[in-house]
Amino acid sequence: MKEALPASATGKPIEIWFQDEARVGQKGTLEYIWAPVGSRPRAVRDNRHDSVYLFGALCAYRAVGAAVIMPAANSEAMSVHLKEISTQVSPDAHAVLVCDGAGWHQRGDKLTVPDNITLLPLPAYSPELNPMENVWDYLRGNKLSPTCAESRVRSGRSKGLAKKSPLHY
Repeated sequence: MKEALPASATGKPIEIWFQDEARVGQKGTLEYIWAPVGSRPRAVRDNRHDSVYLFGALCAYRAVGAAVIMPAANSEAMSVHLKEISTQVSPDAHAVLVCDGAGWHQRGDKLTVPDNITLLPLPAYSPELNPMENVWDYLRGNKLSPTCAESRVRSGRSKGLAKKSPLHY
């Protein structure tokens, strides 16, 4: 990794960050939800075709992250995200940002990388090496879709379920 770092990072603490992006809001499949045995709860499905991109990064050692919501995934959006990450890196530290090989992660004229960040690409076809993939999986399964029939009854979003019934796990 020393070969990948610029001379300006010499003597500074190194923070390891992981970055990824996810598209949300598109017409997608339903998640499995907890419901009483034998029931088939109705789940609201978003039929809009609008979507946004969540750009997220985390430093597990410091338990800190940075995220932005963008209308598209491109070099301009990635540059904005890199700028946000750079504000979360410890003062006088240098961040090594592990990211996949998406086209908008490639250095070039369009991508602006702050001085306190160095990009380190993952090997091709290896999303399992990036912990941010687990964050997206958790968010999609627990925060960005209905996950429990009981909570949907309490919020009044599902009229076809009993008011209060025990859930069997």
